[in-house]
Amino acid sequence: MVEKVVVCAPRHMLVGRGAFDDVALILEKIGDIKNPLIVTDKFMTSSGVVGRLQELLQAAGISSGVFDDVMPDPTDEVVLAGVSLVDNNGYDAVIGLGGGSPIDAGKAIAVMAINSRDIQDYRPPSQFNGKSLPMLAIPTTAGTGSEVTHHTVIIHNQSREKISCRGEAFVPKAAIVDYELSLSKPKRLIADNALDTLTHAIEAYVSRKATLYSDRLALDCMRLVSANLDRAYTNPQDLEAREALMLAATFGGLAFSNASIALVHAMSRPLGSLFHVPHGMSNAMLLPTITDFSKVAAPGRYADCARAIGLAGPATSDNAACDALVAGLFDYNTRLDVPSLSEFGIDQAAYDKATEQMAEDAIRSGAPNNNPRIGTLDEIVGLYQTAWT
Repeated sequence: MVEKVVVCAPRHMLVGRGAFDDVALILEKIGDIKNPLIVTDKFMTSSGVVGRLQELLQAAGISSGVFDDVMPDPTDEVVLAGVSLVDNNGYDAVIGLGGGSPIDAGKAIAVMAINSRDIQDYRPPSQFNGKSLPMLAIPTTAGTGSEVTHHTVIIHNQSREKISCRGEAFVPKAAIVDYELSLSKPKRLIADNALDTLTHAIEAYVSRKATLYSDRLALDCMRLVSANLDRAYTNPQDLEAREALMLAATFGGLAFSNASIALVHAMSRPLGSLFHVPHGMSNAMLLPTITDFSKVAAPGRYADCARAIGLAGPATSDNAACDALVAGLFDYNTRLDVPSLSEFGIDQAAYDKATEQMAEDAIRSGAPNNNPRIGTLDEIVGLYQTAWT
């Protein structure tokens, strides 16, 4: 465990029901902002959330523009299109509104608008700690935790590689976490986002960069997810459960942003860029298999995870708790209808052909080095093959 950490988090956070209504107040805290660019997607526009946001801003005398061309797994071309809007319209801040993709794109736009516009300049292991446009993140899903992290994941359009940009410049200056914004999401997204959150917490806790600070957040995140996921999935109108999952997502984001992700995320990103598997779902597909692979290197840590989730008791041995954790994670996927990679509809021949490239991309990200058990190229290829079914 690392003994000390420089904590990265937004300067201001407004958390709770109705927080969205105070967007002008939180903007005022991060600067004299008069003309922000709202970075979002078409659904947020068509559902009326963008219009409501603009009305709240206008009532406070703040004009705004909208860039709603963000798609899942945003590319550097999308980011540069947003940067061009900043150049041409004099926007003085960015508001990222939506799931992880709009917030990630918003972070990249805020940084690249006043710095290098080549996404390759931000690739790991470098970290960019320079200046950026002020950014407010407003998540509408309970999963990624991107509103509080110093990461943003952008696909290099030419190579299709997911580049995990990191550094203090990518931390939003402020975040609004209002669970009411997540209530329209379908059951599939509730499950995938919550399992993404669970992955963040587990990886943060077992990471070689874990600290006492990140441990507390990670364990509380696991407890919140395990106590509320089935409730929210069974009854999406269970407001108490939905609020708990939204808070868990923020806890998970703070945990992994300050302890780092590991092998699961490293392997899931190529699945998104090459085969368009949604991020939360790809993490869920891989988490049980990679936990089974990794548990031998940190049985005490994985046993703690099992106990926090409620899969083992205080008297359960570490080895038995690790086995229960793996079984429990597989059971989550079954219970929440998470497909295997083969069931998702990927062509097997194309998948088999890509496994070595995906393993190389995973290693290149640097995240596998944070895993308790560091896999070789052949072992990671083998994990992709095991996870197929």
